Amino acid sequence: MVLAAGLGTRMRPLTNDRPKALVEVGGRALIDHVLDRLAEAGVGRAVVNVHWFADRLETHLAGRTSPTVVISDERAELLETGGGLKKAAPLLGPDPVFVANIDSVWIDRGDALADLVRLWDPDRMDAALLLARREGSIGFEGDGDFFLEPDGALRFRGEAASAPYAYMGVHITRPDYAAAGPEGPFSLSPLWRASAAAGRLFGCVMDGDWMHVGDPVARDQAEARLKGG
Repeated sequence: MVLAAGLGTRMRPLTNDRPKALVEVGGRALIDHVLDRLAEAGVGRAVVNVHWFADRLETHLAGRTSPTVVISDERAELLETGGGLKKAAPLLGPDPVFVANIDSVWIDRGDALADLVRLWDPDRMDAALLLARREGSIGFEGDGDFFLEPDGALRFRGEAASAPYAYMGVHITRPDYAAAGPEGPFSLSPLWRASAAAGRLFGCVMDGDWMHVGDPVARDQAEARLKGG
């Protein structure tokens, strides 16, 4: 599932006439960067939620053949990450799914999505998150999200001043993970916190350069990084 329904308010004015998913970096729309990565990982079908400039995004996606795209329509109400996953569950089928943000671009020195697949163990995990090292990342200004235990379990930063790893926008979970959430909009974050407390939230660190393309400055920085190779 690709989460593409957001308003992209931090990306304005670039999102005044388009969804954030269609802002271009390195000559490609953000959503195409993500869908290309998923296709390379063997994904044949992607569910994409739409809201802001939904018609324009659907028109763009109609030209994709790999992966094929199914639309989860949130025109009536923007549902956030948890609500979006809950609404899309009937379209996703019973098997584990990648869930991907559209504002992550990365230069991979390994095989990040394959590493995440190898980590995933549904008997022990509710979700497996792909992480980036906070230092050296482009466009990420926070103090980090997680500590990583030796067995791959994740612990939230909590009261610590900083943590070494940031969630970089892709995870694997069950398609029904958000089923018990409330009706309407809600975030996945409280579910992750409950899973972490139960010892069922895991992660692995990407070997590469992560660009969080969240605003025009970060977009320009990512553009320069991609041109630099």
